[in-house]
Amino acid sequence: MKNSIKNTLTILFFLTFSISFAQNIEGVVLTSENIPLEAANIVIKGTTSNTTTDSKGKFSIDTRGKLPFTILVQYVGYKTTELEFTALPAAPINVTLNEENALIEVVVSSRRRIEKVQDVPIAISVITGKQAEQTGAFNVNRIKELVPSVQLYSSNPRNTGINIRSLGSPFGLTNDGIDPGVGFYVDGVYYARPAATTLDFIDIDQIEVLRGPQGSLFGKNTTSGAFNITTRKPSFTSGADFEVSYGNYNFLQAKASVTGALASKLAGRLSFSGTQRDGLIDNVVTGRPTNTLNNQGIRGQLLYTPSENTNIILAADITTQRPDGYAQVVAGVAPTQRAGYRQFDAIIKDLNYQLPSLNAFDRKIDHDTPWRSGQDMGGISLNIDTKIGNGTLTSTTAWRFWNWDPSNDRDFTGLQVLAKSQNPTRQTQFTQEVRYAGQLTSKISGVVGVFFIDQTSQTNGTEESGNAQWRFAQSTTSSLWKTPGLFEGYGIKTDARIRSSSAAVFGQLDWAITERIHILPGLRYNFDKKDADYARTTYGGLQTTDPALLALKKSVYSDQSFTSNTDNTDFSGNITLTYKASDKINAYATYAKSYKPVGVNVAGLPTDSKGQPLLELAVIKPEKVNHYEIGVKTSPFRNSVFNLAFFNTEIKDFQTNVQAAELGVNRGYLANADKVRVRGAELDASFVINRNLTINGAATYTEGTYVKFTNAPLPLEETGAPVAFKDVSGTDLPGASRWAGSLGGELSDDAKFFGNKGKIFLAVDSYARSEFSSSPSASKYLVVPGYAIFNARLGFRASEGLSIHFWGRNLLNKDYYEQLLPAGGNTGQYAGVIGDQRTYGITLKYKL
Repeated sequence: MKNSIKNTLTILFFLTFSISFAQNIEGVVLTSENIPLEAANIVIKGTTSNTTTDSKGKFSIDTRGKLPFTILVQYVGYKTTELEFTALPAAPINVTLNEENALIEVVVSSRRRIEKVQDVPIAISVITGKQAEQTGAFNVNRIKELVPSVQLYSSNPRNTGINIRSLGSPFGLTNDGIDPGVGFYVDGVYYARPAATTLDFIDIDQIEVLRGPQGSLFGKNTTSGAFNITTRKPSFTSGADFEVSYGNYNFLQAKASVTGALASKLAGRLSFSGTQRDGLIDNVVTGRPTNTLNNQGIRGQLLYTPSENTNIILAADITTQRPDGYAQVVAGVAPTQRAGYRQFDAIIKDLNYQLPSLNAFDRKIDHDTPWRSGQDMGGISLNIDTKIGNGTLTSTTAWRFWNWDPSNDRDFTGLQVLAKSQNPTRQTQFTQEVRYAGQLTSKISGVVGVFFIDQTSQTNGTEESGNAQWRFAQSTTSSLWKTPGLFEGYGIKTDARIRSSSAAVFGQLDWAITERIHILPGLRYNFDKKDADYARTTYGGLQTTDPALLALKKSVYSDQSFTSNTDNTDFSGNITLTYKASDKINAYATYAKSYKPVGVNVAGLPTDSKGQPLLELAVIKPEKVNHYEIGVKTSPFRNSVFNLAFFNTEIKDFQTNVQAAELGVNRGYLANADKVRVRGAELDASFVINRNLTINGAATYTEGTYVKFTNAPLPLEETGAPVAFKDVSGTDLPGASRWAGSLGGELSDDAKFFGNKGKIFLAVDSYARSEFSSSPSASKYLVVPGYAIFNARLGFRASEGLSIHFWGRNLLNKDYYEQLLPAGGNTGQYAGVIGDQRTYGITLKYKL
């Protein structure tokens, strides 16, 4: 009897102890319209502990004493909500679930604070990481199909230009001596090399595309816009997701990410991305397809939280590309004004050569020089955020590198004209930014910061002639051109170095004059210094002392060296007036005086009649930008966005890239156009028709014009004319389509797949642009025709567990060019960077 009482008391004591220490969370789950949701699933992430809500939407769940923990709240047709707790809440919680197709107002950090994108007085587009993944936008070149104001042109990673509203980088080949006008930031770190835009995204959380000058908000001056990219941060709650895609042409892409706590105040995240694909262009000589994909990237992050007010993130990443690719296909032949025997067709006839195809979209080449576009890029960064007063002090310190290892066939033929064309480059950069953003008074908020960058770039290049060079270079009927071995093996070794430093103080205020009227002034002071050294030395070919033969060799390649040192300071700024007419209408007007730093030529200079470099072209004047913009952001009805912006940008001393007829001017050279103007309008719209159907679209009209450019290079068909330059005032800027747009939609419904609740969906996207000039001086042969492409996806999507979808890109198999460019020496033939043909495949994703 005593034992029975003792056992009963022991059990009661244990139950009482257990109940008294039970750590339950109670709450209620509601829709966005405050309607209770019955049978919503409540899960402690990473455990088997779960429950469901009752008819009043209420729940109670045991956390099992685990801290920190994350609660998942799930219901079919609604977006899953994750709630992370570091301590037990003192009262029941309210959880609001939004419909999966509901147009949730996206928050952005472009003004260095978290705010709704519709409240930001900037033309801005936001692509979430999930949206990028679902549409297959794994790099910037794919993002342009979602944001038509963005243009990206790439004949290889080095020769990549990214523009917003047709401004940012000179169209054509890259010159290291100028700064891009579009800023590219990843987690607050500025990436100086345009090649970064060709890399695969790794574990992206959100991509913000800001349009127009942003010099008072970002460390590096940006005259035409910025990409503000954030990656997914480490979490103290364990999680992982895996994704693999397979498609035609043996396309294979794998992604993985794992995160979790490493200690009580330390969390980590490790992410990987890899992409491979066979070539899309056939080399009839080697018998192998070229233009492959071979990309790998890894990114690691450590998050340390020494206190509630401080976050420290140490991040490191490295990405490699080893494609057999970026070959261009001969797209046509332009008759020039040179003598008949100097026309391309006459030249190849004399050499008994025939192009493998006269149709670029047969996708056949016979290039004899291998195409190689190897690059390595990576770095390390330390980001510290500390809350001080009513704001946050942020320090971002970073070191990055870029190594470029190329090989090109710049004559685009199977002839040994240019046997070698390669300019390996090593670039490093150090950046430091410190800024404070927050509420300064009851009516004034803002951001103020300082920024510094120091970067060095060194190129050790080689360009070498082959046995067919004599016929392409021949400029007289003298028989000396046929001298055996005169040009074979004759080339130049190039040593180009540049060191560039920039420092700036910047800031912007937001003064609430009334609750609805705000005025936002911004200022920036910039100092820029650039030191460049260029030297090239000839070698090889026939060794001779004959003055006539030496003169012929010198007409192809000559020794050249020069040094340029320059610095410049500038004040710039902007002012914006906003008026929030209602919760659904926000209007703004902006004037910005912006500045693009002084530039230097580090790829060779054209020569005068005596063969001497034109040193007056060594330094390029800075751009002076005047920008005007008005816009309105509206939500005309529930779950809708309709935004409109009008802009006018005028640039004095526009920095443009010029393709020279001289072979020794590698990658072209830089020059100033007196004045250009870009004006136009943009429309962004998204509509949720009902819980099953969404539609989104964007359109832009852009008119880009040389207002005054009297010393422009000759267009391809005028090569050989008795004048050296042409007045192209009033003609279109290169790369500027008058019209561009995207339109897409998704139809979805509730479904189950292998026991997982989710959505079955069908999505269609389209992108189109009108024709544009592909030459600094408009050439009728280098006009890229307009085109439209259509993509689609069909599959099942779940918040957790397995998702699957089938995808197709360029479903109508449209043949289109992305860029046209003349061959080295402007001999008449020109090549095209051609868009991908139809591709399709399947993607599987599993999320824990």
